[in-house]
Amino acid sequence: MPLFVAFSILAIAQQKTAPTDADLLKLYEGLRVADVSDGMDMVGLIDVGLMDPAISPLWKDIEGFKHQLTGIAFTVRYVPTNRRTIPRDTTMEGYKKWRDQWYTHISPEPFIKDLRPGHVIIIENEKDGDTGSVGSNNSMLWKKNGAIGIVSSGGIRDTDEIIKQGIPVYTDYYQRGRGIRPGRNEFLYAQQPVVVGGVLIYPGDVVVADGDGVIVVPRKYALDVAIAAKEELRLDKNARRKLYKELGLPIDFTVEDK
Repeated sequence: MPLFVAFSILAIAQQKTAPTDADLLKLYEGLRVADVSDGMDMVGLIDVGLMDPAISPLWKDIEGFKHQLTGIAFTVRYVPTNRRTIPRDTTMEGYKKWRDQWYTHISPEPFIKDLRPGHVIIIENEKDGDTGSVGSNNSMLWKKNGAIGIVSSGGIRDTDEIIKQGIPVYTDYYQRGRGIRPGRNEFLYAQQPVVVGGVLIYPGDVVVADGDGVIVVPRKYALDVAIAAKEELRLDKNARRKLYKELGLPIDFTVEDK
């Protein structure tokens, strides 16, 4: 392990206060889902935090790995509505008024003001019908306010544009939505526990996602898991770098000892 990484871990471990979001983001930088899963096993959290494989990347960047995520969980929950779903005024103006009122009062996004750099928006919205809670527009707005990506039970639409915009999204392919939220679902809460991919997630947990899927580290174990995962990654890089040289492969960022 490089000395500066070891010193960073030691400094954080010696703090009298709990690690900050910035501390954790620094510690988990470069860690893969596999490393974190191994780290969880090493601290006794066997088979904890790994989301169902159905929650997978919407797109992959094999050159720079820009689809990967390392962030802090910001949780949101939308639920299927049980309200009247047809506007009484069937004119175009009536529809627009109904739609805008729904977005404002029933299925809004009041959490935008609370987003901070490094947040991964975790959305529980499973089985809310063919609802596209996330699209090309609001995903960019969330990114503008600090979010680095999205993990969702489903409800993703405008997928071509989201991919083109380069916003990392992990979701269940078979739960994608297309219709807008008005008349289909309601905002329930933000920054409370949610369940996505069979995993319980609390606000502030550490989220790591890559081509292997998504893993969530409970905040209270995050430091110990990071220390164990860093060592696993170091050993793996050393072994693979040796094989790269033996096979005559050019050294790339996946085996560099940073």
